[in-house]
Amino acid sequence: MSAESLEIARSIYQTGKLAFENGQYREAVENLEKASALLARNSRLGGEVDIWLATAYEASGRTEDAIALCQQLKRHPFAETSKQAKRLLYILQAPKLKRPSEWMTEIPDLGKLPDNDDKIRVTVNPRKSSGQKKAAQPEFVDLSQVNTKDNRFILVALIAIGLTVLYLVWLNFY
Repeated sequence: MSAESLEIARSIYQTGKLAFENGQYREAVENLEKASALLARNSRLGGEVDIWLATAYEASGRTEDAIALCQQLKRHPFAETSKQAKRLLYILQAPKLKRPSEWMTEIPDLGKLPDNDDKIRVTVNPRKSSGQKKAAQPEFVDLSQVNTKDNRFILVALIAIGLTVLYLVWLNFY
C-alpha cells in the first residue's frame, strides 16, 4: 500500500468518525466503508476502521451487518481489535429490554405547530383561574411606603470589630 493511498484512507476515516460523532450515521457508514476498502483488513488501522464501521452499522439500524463484521473481527491478528470486537458483539447480541411506557417521556413534534405568534399564551399565575384573562402589568411600588432608614447595624458591627481589634492589640503588649 502506498503512502498516498494510506493518507487518503486516513482522511476518509477521520471524515467518517466525525460524521458518526455528529449523528450522521448513513454518511459515516459510507465513509468508513470506503476507508475500509482502501486498507488491509489485517492491519491495525484496518481493524480500527472496521470497529467504527460496525458501530456505525448498529447506529444506522443495520444490526445484522454489524454482527457479521464483529464475527470476522473476533479473529483479527491485533489483540486490541479482537477484544473490542468481542465486547461489541456481546452488546449487539444482548437481548433488548422492553421499557414500560411510564418510563418514557414523549417529546411533542413542534414542527406541527403553526407559526402564528398571536396564539402563544403565557400564564402569569397558574393557580388562579378566573374567567377573564388579563395581560401582565408591571407592578409599581410606592417608595414612601418603603423603609429606607438606616438601622445602625453596620455602625454597631464596625464598632464591635474595632473594639475587638483594640483588645487583641492590648493583649499582645501585656
